[in-house]
Amino acid sequence: MKVDKRWKIKNADAEKVNNLTNALHIHPILCKLLAIRGVDDYESAKRFFRPELSQLHDPFLMKGMKKSVERITEAMEWHERILVYGDYDVDGTTAVALLYSFLKANYKGELGYYIPHRYREGYGVSQQGIEFARNNGYTLIITLDCGIKSAEPVAYALSLGIDMIICDHHMPDEHIPHAYAILNPKQEDCPYPFKELSGCGIGFKLAQALAIHWKVSMDSVYKYLDLVVTSIAADIVPIDGENRILAFYGIRKINSSPCLAIETLKELGGVKREMTVSDLVFVIGPRVNAAGRMDDARKAVEFFIETDPAKIVELAAALHSDNFDRKEVDKIITDEALAIMQNDTDLIGRKSTVLYRPHWHKGVVGIVASRLIDHYYRPTIILTSSNGKASGSARSVSGFNIYEAVHACRHLLNNYGGHFYAAGMTLEEDRVNEFIHKFEEVVANSITEEQQVPEIEIDAEIPLSLVKQSFFNIIKQFEPFGPGNMKPVFITRRLQDFQGNSVIVKDIHLKLSAHQGNGTIVEGIGFNMAEKYEIVRNGLFDMVYNIDENEHNGHTKIQIKVIDLRASN
Repeated sequence: MKVDKRWKIKNADAEKVNNLTNALHIHPILCKLLAIRGVDDYESAKRFFRPELSQLHDPFLMKGMKKSVERITEAMEWHERILVYGDYDVDGTTAVALLYSFLKANYKGELGYYIPHRYREGYGVSQQGIEFARNNGYTLIITLDCGIKSAEPVAYALSLGIDMIICDHHMPDEHIPHAYAILNPKQEDCPYPFKELSGCGIGFKLAQALAIHWKVSMDSVYKYLDLVVTSIAADIVPIDGENRILAFYGIRKINSSPCLAIETLKELGGVKREMTVSDLVFVIGPRVNAAGRMDDARKAVEFFIETDPAKIVELAAALHSDNFDRKEVDKIITDEALAIMQNDTDLIGRKSTVLYRPHWHKGVVGIVASRLIDHYYRPTIILTSSNGKASGSARSVSGFNIYEAVHACRHLLNNYGGHFYAAGMTLEEDRVNEFIHKFEEVVANSITEEQQVPEIEIDAEIPLSLVKQSFFNIIKQFEPFGPGNMKPVFITRRLQDFQGNSVIVKDIHLKLSAHQGNGTIVEGIGFNMAEKYEIVRNGLFDMVYNIDENEHNGHTKIQIKVIDLRASN
């Protein structure tokens, strides 16, 4: 079921664009791209194109930071056992690896880490985790990428005389856990200027604050920027503000002196050029995530903190194998879910999709939810059975806050949490049908017509003559790309197939050769767009695309990556 997409060209303040053009002496289209991204003068353009680590915010601006640093320092002075506790996804495991490694380098006492098992314990701080701490004599637990929703386990730890420092970036509930300290910029009364750090980013800020307090070199913290950018990419947090600085230098480190773990996964993934955020999302992230999805995420932390090259290769192979298994399970469940949808007219007619099958693998339900949105564009939840409960993941469509929709059903849930576009939840199996109907009611009453149609946001309309190396060279300086700074999208109208050279490749892709009037000829590729071939061959067409480079046999040339096209009016 393919849905036609809406095309929406972004607007920018004309005066700001004009001021930037005069200040920077670059093409007005490039200045429009900057204005859209919140850059409106020479100084902000300089910060955008040339970010500096010195522009990172003072970590002590974060509520609870001073208290956290003092408690960790005290624990080290008294030779307490410290446990670093994190979530089982990429963000959580990189965060644990970062803080554990940083503390290990500065503390010779007892230090451990703990990752809850996705299936036996579930998300957040578990009772088993607290009991592990008690049984092994840990008196301080530092959580990363979790804990803000774990009021009961935190209270249990407190009753055992265990202090907890919570480092989390998820939205807090009304009732905050009674932890020793909480580091979360999204707390209502936290003055920290940037609110969208990843979980690993919060861990980085804690390490930064400790380095300042202990008067150790900041290089001992910056060495982990490759882990921070991996978390930023995998957790899909905005790559603007402070995250842009962290991602900029993280990618630089990955391409100059990455940790051996990331370098090994890069080789396994077959990436031979410089890596981008996109490579972290599609090559590194899935292999790290697969550990927790298919087996035990402790191996991901072990992988990042290991120093023996032979052991790293062995662990990388295990992650690679887990990812292969994940892809097979993902395809089987996706096919089954699509078949359920196609054979039920009632499901097709709804504003939301909620499917539950107790045998589905919990590790891939979030991925399957995303795949169903590709076919049925609407808020989607995939549920399975885990430890006698229904457990699952939610994914959303552009502009629709799925966390708020799940929150509106909270009276039916045992536990839930998440972000604007993704959430997770647990509920009793006998309440699934009630939840399905309530969630549908919430979505139907709040989703707009526009949110039910996929939208392509276009940065600017340009002539095809602008698609050349000099223009692209400046576009490349907009990197790293990601949410908040997506790769620029352009539209060019009234194009023609050049001398019938456009063809279908492998029955599914469209290889395009286009020109505008008698001007520039540009080649490009439209993946899975073979059905658009007749539009290209039968007359004038409008095209939405990214500008990219194609490397072949050592030669690099400009090409376009087609996003959508339609017949010209």
